[in-house]
Amino acid sequence: MTDRDATPDQSPGPRPGCCPLYHEAVELIGRRWTGAILRVLMDGPLRFSEIGQAVPELSDRLLSERMKELEARGIVERTVMPGPPLRVEYGLSRMGRELEPTLAELQRWASRWLAAPESEPSAAEPVTAASPSA
Repeated sequence: MTDRDATPDQSPGPRPGCCPLYHEAVELIGRRWTGAILRVLMDGPLRFSEIGQAVPELSDRLLSERMKELEARGIVERTVMPGPPLRVEYGLSRMGRELEPTLAELQRWASRWLAAPESEPSAAEPVTAASPSA
């Protein structure tokens, strides 16, 4: 039955709205460059300059801004390594590591559906689970 088929007595009722926590999560992870930063940190802690090299089009100013945001939200942990020379590494916190299966699945989806059109899978192809390293 569609909305048009419903009579006043059989109204399907209001549709549920978007969950505010889901919306907050998508906005946080979907910020420009955040997904790329999290993806490179999935392989282990990196220094600021190493993150910048792994995401070459990202400016130092924007990288600094994103790292502060991710640290403030508890997704990234900043560790100061005693020196000399003094070193700072950034790694995923427990909260950030729990994003890994989701981000790996997003990467698998992107490889499957955002690749060149000639390699687009048909609707009949079965979807298989990807390994976390996909």
